[in-house]
Amino acid sequence: MKKRCYITTPIYYPSGNAHLGHTYCTIMADIIARYKRNRGVETYFLTGTDEHGQKIQNNAEKLGLTPQQYVDGIAAKFQDLWKELKISNDDFIRTTQERHIKVVSEVFSRFLKQGDIYLGNYEGWYCVPCESFWTNVQVGEDHLCPDCGRPVNKAREESYFFKCNKYLDIVLEDFEKPKFVFPESRKNEMLNNFIKPGLDDLCVSRTSFSWGIQIKENPKHVVYVWLDALINYISALGYLSDDDSLFKKFWDNDDVEIIHLVGADISRFHTIYWPMFLKALNLRQPDRIFVHGLLMTKDGKMSKSKGNVIAPQPLIDRYGLDCLRYYLIREINFGSDGVFTPEQFIERINVDLVNNYGNLVNRSLNMIKKYFDGVIPQYVEGIKEIDKAIQDEVLKTISKYEELMDDLKLSEATNEVMLLVDKANKYIQAKEPWTLAKSEENIDELKMVMSNIARIIFVSTMLLKPIIIENYNKVFNYLGIEKEVKYKDILDVHYLDNLKLKDCDILYKRLNVNEELQYIKDNIKQV
Repeated sequence: MKKRCYITTPIYYPSGNAHLGHTYCTIMADIIARYKRNRGVETYFLTGTDEHGQKIQNNAEKLGLTPQQYVDGIAAKFQDLWKELKISNDDFIRTTQERHIKVVSEVFSRFLKQGDIYLGNYEGWYCVPCESFWTNVQVGEDHLCPDCGRPVNKAREESYFFKCNKYLDIVLEDFEKPKFVFPESRKNEMLNNFIKPGLDDLCVSRTSFSWGIQIKENPKHVVYVWLDALINYISALGYLSDDDSLFKKFWDNDDVEIIHLVGADISRFHTIYWPMFLKALNLRQPDRIFVHGLLMTKDGKMSKSKGNVIAPQPLIDRYGLDCLRYYLIREINFGSDGVFTPEQFIERINVDLVNNYGNLVNRSLNMIKKYFDGVIPQYVEGIKEIDKAIQDEVLKTISKYEELMDDLKLSEATNEVMLLVDKANKYIQAKEPWTLAKSEENIDELKMVMSNIARIIFVSTMLLKPIIIENYNKVFNYLGIEKEVKYKDILDVHYLDNLKLKDCDILYKRLNVNEELQYIKDNIKQV
């Protein structure tokens, strides 16, 4: 594991308010950032908004606003939501900020001087919502955008183009690196659908609208949104600025792991063109470009036109952050498409957080209070095979969890923790502490059982800490821990010895299925 980590979300296009899809990606990035910090990795976490382009200009005009007024309002809502979600980002980049504009302008000038960009004419099909150009073959006879399925418009204008083939062979070498683009299916999609058929040079300027970064060498042009947007990952770190200390620390450094999380609908720009831009700037590549799947509803991909856009706010207000975060990481396999359903949401909370984890915490600590006056017994090696097995299971879970989290297999890592919790509940049923407590002859075995369970509660809570950000500290407090807990403490089998428990409340309340289904039906779809 490297000493530092730079984790980014895509910068979101503020053509409308944030929905559950934006929330999903940001929460996953936040979980990774919190995990890395847990492990002692110095981590820098970036998110933000991509604020230029024709769609923004059109939306602003419809509302009688300037484009800047329009994006100011939407960006503020994104920032407010991330604060409410307690997202631990270190920075929020906006492409209308001067620090970003200066870098994009300088990068464009460098590309011109290096001969990476040339002036030509574009004629083809353009999708305004996706800010994407397409060929006749790609849009088909119905002239529909291959990404979003909406109608495209015929466009012809003078444009600057980036010479993609100049860097294609070098980028293909990066594609061969293990998990540079992941999942493998996304890498194959880029190779088979875009690169092998023949990659056209990329249009990097527009003249048909004015809302963008003006090209100083040719002021009637503005920088095309995708060249503009992708530069955010380095402009936010101070690339080409007077103070580039963050850039040197979190990009221009072999001891930093760079992870981009991107949605499937923008993977082409991040996996093909962004590496080319970096090559042209003579900068290192990210370690991972992880393409997460789309979060959909039963009606398919979320869109305002379908009326199926899910607002996160009602879920936060009703169920809190832990339940939403846990559901998103546990129910939706990270890297695959997922479908949000109210039924699965309620079931996942009741089965996992209430029945499994919450029940383990509450009933186990109450037994320690009852049998040992609230003092956690000293840890001892297992007496019987079943005791040795559960103790070994703790170390196996820690090891497997770390391996999976480091590989960004977040859902699988979470599942390993919940399997340990489930085994702990079964261990209680097998050992029957209530029966052991009836005889003084069994006191040593009872102490061992309860210390084992207390340790599993402690370890599983530490492993779930990046997810259950509201309640993990409550559990540490219930265990009587009064100092700051370090990740390495979970390897100390005697860490909890003789700690005095504090009163505990129910961590997660059982949800009434019918009531909650009605609440979600009435409140969840807001735009």
